Amino acid sequence: MADDTPTDSESTGSLLPEPLRTVTPLTGNRPDQEMDIFGWGMFLTIVILLVPLLPFIVIVWLISKVTESLAPN
Repeated sequence: MADDTPTDSESTGSLLPEPLRTVTPLTGNRPDQEMDIFGWGMFLTIVILLVPLLPFIVIVWLISKVTESLAPN
């Protein structure tokens, strides 16, 4: 059973696809330096905040592993 409904290009008789509907011109492929700088800034902020907390995170992890191994199943 074939679908005999015409597509948009067939119903208008045009061979070209429907135009892209946008109000801004296309910029193409280019490096996005602004977002790259923002991403690195967020990464460094997270690292600066988490590195001082790392010893506490390791201590809590070790305590949980010790209590897990001592607890009866």
